[in-house]
Amino acid sequence: MRTSAATEILDDIPALLAALPANIGQLAHRIAAVAPGRLALREDERQLTYAELAAAVDAASTRLREAGVRAGDRVMLVNENCAALVVLLLATANLGAWSLVANARLSSAEIDTIQSHAQARLTLYTTGISPDALAHARRCGATAADWIDLGIGQVYVGPLNVDCAPEPTSPDPARQCAALIYTTGTTGQPKGVMLSHRNLLFIAAVSSLLRRVNGDDLVYAVLPISHVYGLASVCLGTLYAGGTLRLAPRFDPARVLRALANEGVTIFQGVPAMHAKLFEQLDAPHRPLDAPRLRFVYSGGSPLDQTLKARGEARYGLPLHNGYGMTESSPTISQTRLDAPCTDCSVGPLIPGIEARLADGDAGIGELWVRGPNVMLGYYRDPAQTRGALSADGWLKTGDMARFDERGNLHIVGRRKELIIRSGFNVYPAEVEQVLNSHPAVLQSAVIGRPVEGNEEVVAFVELKPGALAPANEATLGAWAKQRLAPYKRPTEIRIVERLPAAATGKILKHKLRDLL
Repeated sequence: MRTSAATEILDDIPALLAALPANIGQLAHRIAAVAPGRLALREDERQLTYAELAAAVDAASTRLREAGVRAGDRVMLVNENCAALVVLLLATANLGAWSLVANARLSSAEIDTIQSHAQARLTLYTTGISPDALAHARRCGATAADWIDLGIGQVYVGPLNVDCAPEPTSPDPARQCAALIYTTGTTGQPKGVMLSHRNLLFIAAVSSLLRRVNGDDLVYAVLPISHVYGLASVCLGTLYAGGTLRLAPRFDPARVLRALANEGVTIFQGVPAMHAKLFEQLDAPHRPLDAPRLRFVYSGGSPLDQTLKARGEARYGLPLHNGYGMTESSPTISQTRLDAPCTDCSVGPLIPGIEARLADGDAGIGELWVRGPNVMLGYYRDPAQTRGALSADGWLKTGDMARFDERGNLHIVGRRKELIIRSGFNVYPAEVEQVLNSHPAVLQSAVIGRPVEGNEEVVAFVELKPGALAPANEATLGAWAKQRLAPYKRPTEIRIVERLPAAATGKILKHKLRDLL
């Protein structure tokens, strides 16, 4: 899309909202009506045009209806990124049911907990692309569906839950739930975030317009679609704009490099850990990045530090864009702009249509509250948690401490619940992590607080780069921090670990580190 056209649309958010489809399930048909032969999905085994995708969605809707799915039911999709997942996601939406997208790499206990809490009517497994999905399917008594004619690969279908009651439906896209995404947040306790059709389509539209996605774009989709970042921004955003999704079930640096070099990938979005591991793959043989069509690179999902940003921009030869969001905001709240990349690690200005305020803060830092068409409906079957997260007048309390600079760019200082108070001073883990990550031997780090009598200590967990030229240990990293941090911010203890615990997206799970303490 031309820059001026995108700008005009983003300048009129009410008109943008009014023009959105009513249902995410209509996205394939929307493009098929004007460009049926354009490629919609590509994976290792197959590819589908928009016309083929729309036909597969219609056929899958029929099969799901015949299997007993009703409007208001929860349909659980145990998945890794593949064509079958996209088809089932859209087909479920077309029936007025909710998609419960769950990564197949979750443990059996995690899958069972989510399935039970959501009271899923039916569970489907994308077994054609995922050995983990197949293992879950066999464990749960699922059987292979006779859906080979859909051309989307093998799918297993679990037993119908006849005790499941459908939820009420609404003709209003802003009130009708489209997807139920479970997030552990900082507590480790899963919460089901209810996102409406308008929530997801608003982010799909705005993110694609800000990236200027069009029919010539090939978007590398390795961020799990079971995560809201991969679902709304990457998957639905690309389909909204009529681009092509290059689906990859798991992040493999070698595969990414081959796709960048040989497949014409134009957009690559990842979490910081993905970018770091990609550079590590390049650094081993000291080879340059080969990405002739790459035009946009983005980092999100967890904090981007200055060292990785500089390294990335040198490697990609492009700005490494940054952004911020959360599952409860579908997810995007802010992001840097194509025409105005930031030299620091701010997460850019608010996206169009979003309001923000800083609550309960001082010195220009406070808890970020946001309001807009991206804010969730609430937590499923948890009114108390919903009341704690959403104000009566629609403000989402993000739990993140933030500030705005003089240019209007947002800076995330740290999680309110992760704030460490040491000897009366506030210590924001992100600041300590950025210092540790700047060490040439450090791949990534995570900082948490440890209560001691009358105080808190700063504890850092560090994952080192394999084969780093300048090896490090606890003592050298402590000396590095001492030179760069005030005494009260320095880690009391530094633990080097083989690998930091992370979600499928690469986001570090700090609640698991607390368990170690």
